[in-house]
Amino acid sequence: MRQRLAINRLRAHTPLTHDLIEEFVRKYGSPVIEGERATFLFRGDADEVWVRHRVVGLPDPMPLKRLPHTDLWAATTDLPANSRVEYQVEIRRGDHYERFNDPLNPLVAHSPMGSSSVCAATGYEVPSWALPDPEARPGEIVEDGFASRALRRDQPFWIYLPARLSRVLRYPLLIVHDGGDYLQYAAMKTVLDNLIHRLDIPPLVAAFVPPRNRLVEYPNHAPHARFVARELVPYLTERLPVVEDASGRCLMGSSFGGVASVSTAVRYPGVFGSLLIQSASLVFTDIGQDHGGGPSFDPVVKFVNRYRSRPSRPVDRIFMSCGMYEPLITPNRSMVSVFREAGITVKYVEARDGHNWDDWRDRLHDGLTWIFPGPQKYVYE
Repeated sequence: MRQRLAINRLRAHTPLTHDLIEEFVRKYGSPVIEGERATFLFRGDADEVWVRHRVVGLPDPMPLKRLPHTDLWAATTDLPANSRVEYQVEIRRGDHYERFNDPLNPLVAHSPMGSSSVCAATGYEVPSWALPDPEARPGEIVEDGFASRALRRDQPFWIYLPARLSRVLRYPLLIVHDGGDYLQYAAMKTVLDNLIHRLDIPPLVAAFVPPRNRLVEYPNHAPHARFVARELVPYLTERLPVVEDASGRCLMGSSFGGVASVSTAVRYPGVFGSLLIQSASLVFTDIGQDHGGGPSFDPVVKFVNRYRSRPSRPVDRIFMSCGMYEPLITPNRSMVSVFREAGITVKYVEARDGHNWDDWRDRLHDGLTWIFPGPQKYVYE
């Protein structure tokens, strides 16, 4: 039998005084996590209140109900252990709607689109390897770039150089789509420093490449693929002590960056030995079916439909991760078997999270340690 929820124990008080509510909110904040249930709270004057989120399977918006004769609103939902949900509160006062982060919740996640409140279920913690470690020797981030003939513009990027870089050794090469976002929102420099320090992965060189227009450049865009495979890889190989064959190279990205990683590898097979793709927007359709993603997804659908009809083996290995609470979970699950049937070794990981940067950060240990196992395998004279 489930334990009686704190919000129901509060409801049992008659009358519900201002002091009782103050004490409850101060003690529990929002949301209130009890086992595998979460109670979202809002306090204030409103005509209607909702929790807005992107969790497949939960009502969105999720309505809160006002406790009678109070300014406290509440809604309880099931939330399995280890879940992590990003959300906001929306209220209506007359014809005026307002949406904002939960004022009772100090946990906030950031992204290029803004910030959201975070509901961390029982068992979820930010991984220790994603937090700054004073014992870890820091690598160096160097600004670089060149004039790309493929893109017809100057293309900047950042290079991660591991601590104690030696020019007589050769290091694995990782190229990262949405590079600035991975550095800013997924703490990827910290992650690399820590994983290298812990000997979970070998020292490696990483290039973090930002797009100019990702909705154009990332969905199977020939100039972008040519830039990565025919310009960026040779540029880095000539100037840095990196492994000179595909086995030591990995291309990675999330969402549309995952599509860019797959489509670049398909256009230039054998340049990369591995891909690391997270919540890749690999949507597809049956003939005549509407994919529902909007015009930006049209080239993605065309590419994925074509690949599914004639799968190829452009790389040896693919690490895939996806959040169970995002709509892309179905196409990602489906693509696992397609890649495997093409002869690619695939490791696939799911998490009780959504389409967001903290989820992608939290899967980096699984992905990087599988792509680059052991501290010595790729580093040689």
